[in-house]
Amino acid sequence: MAEETIFRKIINKEIPSELLYQDEFVTAFRDINPQAPTHILIIPNKLIATANEIEIEDELLIGKLYTVAKKLAKQEGIAESGYRLIMNCNQDGGQEVYHIHLHLLGGKPLGKLISC
Repeated sequence: MAEETIFRKIINKEIPSELLYQDEFVTAFRDINPQAPTHILIIPNKLIATANEIEIEDELLIGKLYTVAKKLAKQEGIAESGYRLIMNCNQDGGQEVYHIHLHLLGGKPLGKLISC
């Protein structure tokens, strides 16, 4: 049995959330502690604990996270001005829930994350 996470409960609609998208592969909802005017979490319905556990057979699923992000950015009106997509991995990477998730952030200038 897959490990129970808060995200599994959101996918199964066992706890309330502001669902923005859901199909058989992906669920997206607003973050309850937003770090930007738009802060949406996009998660696979399949439990993958961290980016380190992504397998070759998950490639299409991971790609789907990004196409849903593109759709939601347009829907939220931030596609043209720009947005950031972040996936954290493990404790040092800032991951808090061990079910991979893509953060879609936008709605204001986000500044540089790192200098290149």
